[in-house]
Amino acid sequence: MIAEGEKGLKTALKRARTSVMAAAVLIAMGALTACGGATSSSNNSSGGTTGNSGATNQTTSSTSSSSTLNIGLQADPPTLDPMLSTALVDRQIMLNIYDTLVALQPNGSYGPGLAKKWNVSSNGLTVTLDLQTGVKFQDGTDFNAAAVKFNLKRYMQPDSARKAQLSDITSIDTPDSNTVVLHLKKPFSPLIGILSGRSGMMVSPTAVQKEGANYANQPVGTGPYKFKDRVKGDHLTLVANDNYWQGAPSIQKVVYKIFTDPNVELTNLESGAVQLIDSVPASQLSSIKANSNYVVSNTAGLGYQGFYLNTSQAPFNNQYLREAVDAAINRQAIVNVVFKGEASPGWSPFSPASPVYDPKVDTPPAPNNALVKKYLQEGGHPTGFSFTFQTASDPISGQVAQLIQGMLAQDGIQMKIQQLEFGTLLSNNTDHNFQASALGWSGRVDPDQDSYNFWHTGAPDNGSNFSDPVVDNLLQQARTVSSMSQRKQLYDQFMVEMHKQDPYIFLYYPNNVYAYSKNLQGFQAYPDGVFRLRELSLS
Repeated sequence: MIAEGEKGLKTALKRARTSVMAAAVLIAMGALTACGGATSSSNNSSGGTTGNSGATNQTTSSTSSSSTLNIGLQADPPTLDPMLSTALVDRQIMLNIYDTLVALQPNGSYGPGLAKKWNVSSNGLTVTLDLQTGVKFQDGTDFNAAAVKFNLKRYMQPDSARKAQLSDITSIDTPDSNTVVLHLKKPFSPLIGILSGRSGMMVSPTAVQKEGANYANQPVGTGPYKFKDRVKGDHLTLVANDNYWQGAPSIQKVVYKIFTDPNVELTNLESGAVQLIDSVPASQLSSIKANSNYVVSNTAGLGYQGFYLNTSQAPFNNQYLREAVDAAINRQAIVNVVFKGEASPGWSPFSPASPVYDPKVDTPPAPNNALVKKYLQEGGHPTGFSFTFQTASDPISGQVAQLIQGMLAQDGIQMKIQQLEFGTLLSNNTDHNFQASALGWSGRVDPDQDSYNFWHTGAPDNGSNFSDPVVDNLLQQARTVSSMSQRKQLYDQFMVEMHKQDPYIFLYYPNNVYAYSKNLQGFQAYPDGVFRLRELSLS
């Protein structure tokens, strides 16, 4: 899943990730973005603590009406403050409360958001944003250049999970109320994509100043829906913003219901208790597709799933042992057995939907037992070794872990499985308190957001504690080049280096699979896996 905002600032800097299980089915959460545990067959990578109350364990009663949309989520959002968020499930909700400066389009391009246009100077060192006019926050205060400057400065603070994304901004000018000028240290090609995500979500400065540390519990944006209430672990309610600057949404109320078990989530769809779910169990996908009462959306996702190897402690401070694990895994078997083919074997952070995906570099080889034995010999453990594998507590995560356990055992590598509550899994990863940690990422259109923060030395999401000057240089170069074809060449070289060292074992690319009632109109799948509720209506 995609994690974020737990244990104060430390957890806030966690990341948008998805655990091996959660992202595969949802998500992502991971969430990519960022940022959870494995789900059945979708893009629900979300992160944070998932609750056990109410809707989580039972079928809820139907509250459907033409004015209320009920949505099933596989995780409880850790926070609704973009400054702290690192979980995909947070974005699933926040993107309907907040507008972004730049808007991601269904085809993966970027269009106007709160910035109606932007201009990058010829030297790449200045970005000018021309803002929409007449926009109000949900508390009635004005959205303007001063609000944008407030938000970006807030996101650049030391305790912000967004700090690394905006670190190349040296200063911000507001020549008038509708113009913002960003000055950069050096050309920074990912910036426009970054402003379509959490770093581009505009919160009300007045609300932040009023609520202080409690802001995440009373979020205020400019988006089509306003926060109403939540019961953690059970549900969260939004209501329509009737004064929305792009026109009021059709659906008046949205209730997100939390289901940590994907089968229970599906049962609630079938009973009518929810009309849209963020994950479909792979074993049930064919039957749902065959049922004319439901529509299934199944698209290639941008996310990846796998597990970190802690390079700062034994046994995985030994590069040969990391390579042995990588060579032993049959990724196609995981895709076939767990996800019934609704995923793709993965060997990089760049899925087939990424603009820099290269099948020559990113397609995994078949497992190679002879190579495993060679690496074990070179690593000083010819008969094998043992380690503990931390993963989320959901059934799919356990199934993936058991498959990996069996594959490694064939070569004498003994893997102990430790299933943890998702918040604990994230905290352990942030603190590097693990040997192997199963967390993934929900993915982004711009490849920088799938790579830099995870493997550059000292980056906030570098769970493996990995450091390599060649990798650092390649990732840094890719940030300063504007041509995607040139960036792709750099990312290809980056992956060649990564495959030599294996700080992270990539497993698969999950599809984004969702199901919804046929009376829900206007649904569009976006590459980031987030539902845009303003586009929806109920018949």
